[in-house]
Amino acid sequence: MSQPPGGPISVFIADDHSIVREGLAALLAAQPDIRIAGAAANGREALAAVLQAKPAVVIMDIAMPEMNGIEAARQIHAALPQTQIVILSMHASAEHVFQALEAGVRGYLLKESAAKEICDAVRAVQLGRRYLSPKVAEVLAERVGRRAAVSPLDSLSPRERQILKLVADGCSSARIAEMLHLSPKTVDTYRSRLMEKLDISDIASLVKFAIQHGLTSLD
Repeated sequence: MSQPPGGPISVFIADDHSIVREGLAALLAAQPDIRIAGAAANGREALAAVLQAKPAVVIMDIAMPEMNGIEAARQIHAALPQTQIVILSMHASAEHVFQALEAGVRGYLLKESAAKEICDAVRAVQLGRRYLSPKVAEVLAERVGRRAAVSPLDSLSPRERQILKLVADGCSSARIAEMLHLSPKTVDTYRSRLMEKLDISDIASLVKFAIQHGLTSLD
């Protein structure tokens, strides 16, 4: 591996386990295109040292004393947006990953696969790319897929959907009450409840929603 045009990639390591810090440092330092810029055992120490050293890449654990890795990453990203951050964690939950990405993290690795992936991750984020462990990418894809598969209509009861369609078709509360053998007051209650669930505040928007979701048409 040849060195990048600007010299070796400077990498800072933050992890509260000395064996992890030393192992990563040895692995990375063996690469001709990477140099170690420093290390820290807690989030607050890492933040102060990174702001001073201004490395190209920070490798950060989430669970650290003093300040967790996600909060440290957020503050580093705000102060040094050019410094790329890779989270190295035992946690693969979608919540952890989303929090990290929202904090400005560019890479997310699991400790179980770090030895195989860490060098590739450093090089990828240094070039401005994202790098996610395959398992992390799979967790995110499943979460996004589940969210995409959930329609706003799924929050409505069959009766609320029925009333939504009739309202969108232009029926008055009195007419709907007559058709469904309900009182007008009950129909109004259903209508208010379904509008609240859909976060819609007026009938025009309700009609538009029904058209967009195929419950009625413009004909």
